[in-house]
Amino acid sequence: MSEQHPTKRHQSKTGIGTLMIYTLLLCVAGYMVFNYVKNKKPGAIGDYTYVPKEMQINYVPKDFEYTINDENTIITLTNPKRYRRQFNQLVYDFNMSMLTHVAERMSLPDSLMQQVEVEYGKHHDYLKDLYYQDYLALKDTSANLYEDWYETGSSNAVDALNEVASKYTCFLTNHVITSLVKNNQGVIYGKGNKVDDPCLIATTEALRPMMQRLAERAAVEDFSRAKGMMEEKVEKAIAELATMEVRDKKGLNKQLQTKVLGYAVSSTEVEVSAISILKVGYQLEKYFDLNVSRKNRTVTVTLPEPQILSHEVYPKIDKLDVGWMREVSSEDLNKNFDILRGEFRREAVESDVFDKSKQQAEELMQLVLGPLVSNIGNNYKLRVRYKRDEPNIPDASPRNVQEGAIQASN
Repeated sequence: MSEQHPTKRHQSKTGIGTLMIYTLLLCVAGYMVFNYVKNKKPGAIGDYTYVPKEMQINYVPKDFEYTINDENTIITLTNPKRYRRQFNQLVYDFNMSMLTHVAERMSLPDSLMQQVEVEYGKHHDYLKDLYYQDYLALKDTSANLYEDWYETGSSNAVDALNEVASKYTCFLTNHVITSLVKNNQGVIYGKGNKVDDPCLIATTEALRPMMQRLAERAAVEDFSRAKGMMEEKVEKAIAELATMEVRDKKGLNKQLQTKVLGYAVSSTEVEVSAISILKVGYQLEKYFDLNVSRKNRTVTVTLPEPQILSHEVYPKIDKLDVGWMREVSSEDLNKNFDILRGEFRREAVESDVFDKSKQQAEELMQLVLGPLVSNIGNNYKLRVRYKRDEPNIPDASPRNVQEGAIQASN
């Protein structure tokens, strides 16, 4: 047998190698096509070609409409305890307007639009209480006089509402909208103009414009109220029982920079310190009741919940280093003074000063009324109760009254 020519052997090996390469490329291409087809199944995230029509949302442009009375809203926010019913209505009106806007942006049919209010009704009862409690925790409602003086009362109220609303807006919107439209484990498929998730629409197109509008109104209210609140001397008879006094001192350092094209070219340093004298006690003109029970052999004194009766802040500028391009305005100084005042009050509210105030009140009642109680008869007790400020509940009841018992001396 004759030997194969070397050139033919080389061509044979080359042909086999080329075939193997083609086979490998064909396998890789087949694998990629298989994965592509598998991932293109109906309902795949990020793809709308195979999404059923009943799951597609057609987004349309829509301006947020909310016919809110800015003036009444500011009044409600600065006096939430007095206007609790109006506060609840404010929460309802805004949330409904926000949800309606999101539903209209998603071009939901009339049948689903009618269900928006029904679905929100499932959440409103507990949400209004969460809004109210969180708002009170952020807003010091007994500081209205001082905030008006520093021109921050209404602005602080709007900031507090914004913080609370931002906390619950996405939670509420997602719960309501996903209960109305078909979705794939919370994923909503949209097409059309300005496609966004419901949470983003609610926060950027509804919550933010409303808060900006309220902030502008609040700035006007603060300025007007601060200019007119002390135009004349005011005399007022008060009935207060101060039981605790808190004295404190704090300081604050601020640097104000002037920038040109993003570069700081001048800076001003301000150091402010202040002494605070804060008194906690009871407004007896607000509520005071004395009741004698022969059956239970008790004398019950009912007081309002303790609160901040007065707060005096004495600010002092320790350092004022003004840069060559920076002028310090009264707004800069007032803002620093108000920050210190707010910190004094925040620490007092978060401390145990109110519990100590109750203890002092009970000891004081024992000192003043103890001899009278003992003269009524042997084994009579003096009880001190505290009526909480809940304007929707006219009479004291076990759920809004706290009680402490003191044995009267004989």
